[in-house]
This record gives sequence, C-alpha cells and structure tokens, in this order.
Amino acid sequence: MSNAKEQIIRVARETILLESNAIQNLAQLVDEEFALATQFILKSEGRVIITGIGKSANIATKIVATLNSTGTPAIFMHAADAIHGDLGTIQENDVVICISKSGNTPEIKVLVPLIKTRGNKLIAITSNRESFLGKQADYVLNAYVEKEACPNNLAPTTSTTAQLVIGDALAMSLLEMRGFSSKDFARFHPGGSLGKQLYMRVSDLTALNEKPMVSPDANVKEVIVEISEKMLGVTAVIEDDKIIGIITDGDLRRMLVSVDNMNGVTARDIMTKDPKLIDNDAMAVKAMELMDQHGITQVLAQENGKYMGVVHIHNLTKEGII
Repeated sequence: MSNAKEQIIRVARETILLESNAIQNLAQLVDEEFALATQFILKSEGRVIITGIGKSANIATKIVATLNSTGTPAIFMHAADAIHGDLGTIQENDVVICISKSGNTPEIKVLVPLIKTRGNKLIAITSNRESFLGKQADYVLNAYVEKEACPNNLAPTTSTTAQLVIGDALAMSLLEMRGFSSKDFARFHPGGSLGKQLYMRVSDLTALNEKPMVSPDANVKEVIVEISEKMLGVTAVIEDDKIIGIITDGDLRRMLVSVDNMNGVTARDIMTKDPKLIDNDAMAVKAMELMDQHGITQVLAQENGKYMGVVHIHNLTKEGII
C-alpha cells in the first residue's frame, strides 16, 4: 500500500475515532436541564424555531426535518436573515433553539436580545455554557467538544456532529414522551418507502393488477392465453369461488418439456396445489416477507376465502417497499 493511501486511511480513522469519543462524552452531559427543556417543548402550544449561523445553520435544518417527521412542528430561521427582517417568523408561543459552538458570534449577540425582548423561551445548543448565548438562554443543552477533527482545530467537524447528536437526542426524547407510534410515523411519511411499509396493504396492490383465473378444466391454450393477457406470469385455478391451485409460466415450461401430447391436459394437471396465500387486508410488507421466505415472485390474495387477485414482486419494487 502506498504512503498516500496509508495516510488517507490513518486520517479517516482518526477523524471517526475522535468524533465517536466526543459523542460518547455527550451522554455524560445530558442532565436535568436537558429534561426540563424537553418538558417545556412538550407543554408549549407553539412551534420550535431553530436558528444558527454558518455550519450550525446547516445542522439546524436537519434537526428541523427530524422534529417535523416525528411529531414536533419546527421551522428553520437563519440567524442572519432573522436580524434583517425574518424575526417575524417567531410567534408568541414559539420556543426558539439557537445553535452555536462558541455562543459569541456577532449575529447571535444581536439576535438573542431580540428574542428575549419578545418573551419567547430560548434554548441554547452550545459548546460554551459561559458564552453570551449560554448565559442568556433559559436552558442550555451542552454540546461541548474538546477539539475539532480538523488538524488545525478550525473547521467545524466534531462540534457540528455533537450538535446533530444533541438534536437527535432531543427529537427522540420528545417522540418517546409523545407516545409517537409507527402509525403516526406513516402519517408523516405517506410517500416514502418507510411509510408505505407501515400503511400499504395487499389490497392496495391487487387493485393495480388484472385478476388472472381459469377453471380446473381449462385446456393448455386457455391457460397460456390467460397468463399472457394478464401479464403477471401466473394464474389462479378457481373452483366454486375458491383457490385450489396456481399455475406459473414456469409450470407451463416444465409441462411442455415433460409432455409430448398436450391433448386432454387441463389446468388441474399442471397446477401446484396448496399455493401460498395471503389475506387481502394484510400489510404489503408481509407479502414481501412471504415471497422472500419461499423464493417466489407472486402470491395470491384472498378475502374470507374468496380469490381477490395477485401481488407481484414488481408491485413491491415499484412502490419502493423492496
């Protein structure tokens, strides 16, 4: 391995270890003040306004997204924009979280008194409790780090990681206290793959497909036509409105290889008995698990014993469930 590659690996590992050690130390800094700040947000009738400058502003936007997705309404307000007209973002009952490593930047020194004058509660996420921000805040969430991962101790690296972790800790504490469930998560993420896994049902997928079926007495041509027209690579075999078997295009190919004369061959002769079935009201993710467990690409759905249609692996892929 070249010296350059060795140096890259060394620096990368040192960075990761330095930041991981700093994060581990944060756990010891979570105290009663953190709990009081969390409880105040829970009781607040307003939103959480999160502000910062520079890299701290970037972290603020991520924390806002996390809070919004887990049941706590939040808005990002850039500290520089706030003192140039955006202060109206803050409403009467809102709680303001200000993020700053030093807590002494010029924008923060201008913004903090304006927030205090409005009467809003101020929560600081800072590495310096003795800073201007730390002393003015109603609550301080300690994000202290000993040094940045930057060899010059200048580029915000460890400090922004610490800010992000404190924000996650706050969001998860609020989530836990609110009793935020997987169903709640699905309501906030209806278009995402995670949300779909939590709310999409088999019936949502069978409704998208044709409903291939043949009688057990159907001849080979009828079976081939049904599978081809419905374009799902499969057909159910139905008798007295009940599923008695399944025929896949693979079953047809194996039949064609093994049978010299197809005259008189029926669906009953080709079908696989006792196919894998799923309830039409089951979660779609269960269909995925069933397919994965048995190495199949389609599963038949039923409702109260009645055939309802087919779920194909392509449906799950298209909807982002796989």
